[in-house]
Amino acid sequence: MGGPGEEDAGVHVGGDAYGGVRLASGRKRKPPRSAKARRRNLLIAGALSTAVLVGTGVVWATPRQIAGVDAGITESAPTSAMNILLVGVDKRDNLTRRQQNQLKLGRESGERTDTMMVIHLSADHRKVTVVSLPRDTWTEIPGKGQHKINSAYQFGGAPLAVKAVQQATGLKIHRYIEVNVLGFIDVVDSLGGVTVCTPVPINDPKTGLNLVAGTHELAGTQALGYARTRATVRSDLDRIDRQQQVISALLNKALSAGTLGNPARLAAFVNSTLRTIKIDPDDGLLGLATQMRDVSLDDVRFASVPLANIDFKTPTGESAVLWEKDAAKELFRRIAADEDLAKPTPKPTPSASPSATTTIPPERISVKVLNGTLITGLGARTKTALKESGFLVPGEPGNTTKKDYKKTIIRYGPDRLDSARTVAAAIPGAELREADIPGIEVVIGADQPKIKKLKPSGDPSPKPSSSATPTTKTASQNICRKQA
Repeated sequence: MGGPGEEDAGVHVGGDAYGGVRLASGRKRKPPRSAKARRRNLLIAGALSTAVLVGTGVVWATPRQIAGVDAGITESAPTSAMNILLVGVDKRDNLTRRQQNQLKLGRESGERTDTMMVIHLSADHRKVTVVSLPRDTWTEIPGKGQHKINSAYQFGGAPLAVKAVQQATGLKIHRYIEVNVLGFIDVVDSLGGVTVCTPVPINDPKTGLNLVAGTHELAGTQALGYARTRATVRSDLDRIDRQQQVISALLNKALSAGTLGNPARLAAFVNSTLRTIKIDPDDGLLGLATQMRDVSLDDVRFASVPLANIDFKTPTGESAVLWEKDAAKELFRRIAADEDLAKPTPKPTPSASPSATTTIPPERISVKVLNGTLITGLGARTKTALKESGFLVPGEPGNTTKKDYKKTIIRYGPDRLDSARTVAAAIPGAELREADIPGIEVVIGADQPKIKKLKPSGDPSPKPSSSATPTTKTASQNICRKQA
């Protein structure tokens, strides 16, 4: 890997009128034969190139373009199943004071971990599973005792981060990718921004982010704030959901005709991605991009670590997250065995009974209320009752297009089953129904159910069953759909 001042020695990506790529030497490299071929080769750049989460944009790259980092990985990455640890670092030393003020980052020097993810590639490199590790996970840091998992990087840099994740998950890490999260701004702007949707308003003075609930087009600085903010009820867990949404949005944008058919935008995206990453082993990732040529949006799947307690009080008085040990162990066992999480053990039919297991307390759940009848004021009464039961109900109740709902329905997004079960426990008799929405909606029917006040529990996060199937969703399912 070339050192400072050697950047010009690598390949410079630039477009011409014919869509070709011109090298620094002036020679012209032939473009891929078709848009389909370019789409396949760009997938790894798009899927794993959000600066918050991952970046392996390697389309026309050489090893000299991608910086190396010593993460203590001594073996070459395998060509079969592979586990990649992605660490997003927040490095501010090279920012001007004006940039620090603009990005609401403060003036602290040094590096700190902002995101940790394990990315598993199947043996045939046709499936990608992404597991976000909550940064507040309370675990054993080798040689340092019990700490939050994100402290491993501060204690011992990339090598200790790798050891801590291997110990916590039981997975062998074959490749390490480090991303400077501040480079995320350039990646997003190179694509012309991204589309996101938030089910709740976000007002975070720390990041300068102020969004109403709904769909938004965000430029780089705003997108960074959206991916980093913890100013919602579930804090870091909500942030993980937003980061996964941003990955999917960037992947979708990178693979769109507007990017693939625009040489200047494509070049800007690839070059900005390459500038944000460091890797170990330092092999340029060209072979990996070739191996993943058949991966599609539907083949990138996100999974969550099962949690036992989302508000664990540490001996130092901090709030941390505890994994549900048996369920987490089973999740990582299945990943290590290269099992397809898209084909899990059949889920039990969700129960709307008050006795249904709930793992998320009401005060951490945001609900949208819709009146599905012609009964005036039913939505407002339901909102009041839900708030009295402890739920968050932002905004005014809405109305469905059809007014003939006989039974109350709780609609929930693919990653919101646990929260939906808590809502169902408060609305006996309601039907649970998965839908392509980002949060939870309660459609009130003519049955006009009574809203129960849930009894507070001594443990705010009861342990889920260790045999529970992990919640997963694909990048396609995670894309924010614009409302008509």
